[in-house]
Amino acid sequence: MIMSRRSFHHESEDVRRQDLIAATLDCIAEFGLQGATVRQIADRAGVTPGLIRHYFTSKELLFQAAYREVVYTMFETAAKAADEQAADPLARLRTFVLANFQVPIVDARMLSLWATFISQTGVDPALAAIHRESYLSYRDTLEALLEGALTAVGKASNQAERRALAIAINGLIDGLWLEGCMAGDMFADGELGRIALASVETLTGLALGSAN
Repeated sequence: MIMSRRSFHHESEDVRRQDLIAATLDCIAEFGLQGATVRQIADRAGVTPGLIRHYFTSKELLFQAAYREVVYTMFETAAKAADEQAADPLARLRTFVLANFQVPIVDARMLSLWATFISQTGVDPALAAIHRESYLSYRDTLEALLEGALTAVGKASNQAERRALAIAINGLIDGLWLEGCMAGDMFADGELGRIALASVETLTGLALGSAN
């Protein structure tokens, strides 16, 4: 297979790092964590292995950066979408839920990469720490959105109640997300999002509006 090459000419340090991370994810998606080598990553990025070592002093650090990119895409995409609805707490929560069932979050390649990394969290403390950090960030974001939405309609809640709701909603979203990634052709457009939204309304007692 002929690998595509990325140009590193006249690019900033951050862009070069991101290009290396993208090349790493390409190789992991194709060869797995054990099969992806620094040489393959360098070939995919169109650079020398020595340049990779300039940015990442070890293969492990490169893989950790790649995993951070995966969870950032999955978890932060929804948070950013919610931020665009800053004026309406109910719209923020609705948008956050629905964003979890849109590209790039619902995507077979994303699922493959996530599963590859998650399978190693039990034996790799660094990957486990990244997973824990991202989970807590996602849950904290969801708790804050719930607090805003509940307050907006005059529903009293305490931190323990919001935490429990966030855990339940996260589990709900995870399960539907897996179905969407693994068997997306079995569902109508927007179906999983509508199911998720209706379930969140049942759990919270909030009227979040229909999915577009």
